[in-house]
Amino acid sequence: MKNILITGGAGFIGSHVVNFFVNKYSHYKITNIDSLTYASNYSFLSSIDKKENYVFYDLDIRDSNKLEELIKKENYDSIIHLAAESHVDNSIKNPTLFAETNILGTINLLNSVNKIWKSKEGKRFYHISTDEVYGTLGATGSFKETTPYDPRSPYSASKASSDHFVRSYYHTYEIPILISNCSNNFGPNQHKEKLIPVVINSIINNKKIPVYGNGLNIRDWLYVQDHVNAIDKIFHDGSIGETYNIGGGNELTNLELIKNIIKISASLTKKSESSLNELIEYVSDRKGHDYRYSIDYSKISNFFNWKPKFEFETALEQTIKWYLHK
Repeated sequence: MKNILITGGAGFIGSHVVNFFVNKYSHYKITNIDSLTYASNYSFLSSIDKKENYVFYDLDIRDSNKLEELIKKENYDSIIHLAAESHVDNSIKNPTLFAETNILGTINLLNSVNKIWKSKEGKRFYHISTDEVYGTLGATGSFKETTPYDPRSPYSASKASSDHFVRSYYHTYEIPILISNCSNNFGPNQHKEKLIPVVINSIINNKKIPVYGNGLNIRDWLYVQDHVNAIDKIFHDGSIGETYNIGGGNELTNLELIKNIIKISASLTKKSESSLNELIEYVSDRKGHDYRYSIDYSKISNFFNWKPKFEFETALEQTIKWYLHK
């Protein structure tokens, strides 16, 4: 039986990971810690809240004393670390908060397990990160696990730093680590400040849909359940010390994505597509806005026979339906 601590398990990706692990692995003990910030939604975990193999603690990873006390008390053999501040716009307004949570919070976790894990055998420290650490691409090419880091925002700089600290504890203290870097996630339970929920909620409320710059920035979109399936594979079968890229293979300009959402929403809501297109409003571009992200996920595909299984349009429609009916 594994005894796993999942950090940030009331957030968007974390809540999907917690639900998946609790339901799939009833013989595992799953502990979820989250500080329940504005971006958390604990109600998404209501179906597992009373399960015997699950427990939740309201705990901030910046609190090193409480964190170490819990890890020592529960003697976890594995950490899946998702807790992070993640909204780029907020990082531009308050970079210090991102450094405190994403860098120092990660160091607190690493220090705790380094102190408590006397034997490293059978242990795993799995750090979930982002493709934004790699910086930006031109019209061609994709990020590989060997791509040099070139973060362009306080958010991506904080995640890049945390990645480096995790690797350093592997090399210096032999902490058995795994890292994955994913492309842009989407799906149910994503906070309303992110692009896809912003567009859907604007359509629901008949408000302007803001588009940064010319709308031609490109992102690779990964359905959250595909991401969870990849996390499951990496956690159980990944090689200690390795990094794995996880992508969706769905590259779209922001404008293409928005028009896809409008088209699907029009069919679901009976609103006219032309009237919804009129909601599009171009706004000043974000500072340091990366042009293009693209993930080469051939490593995880070759090693684990993993690939995204959810068709993009279908997953996008399911996501829109969730927001329409929540």
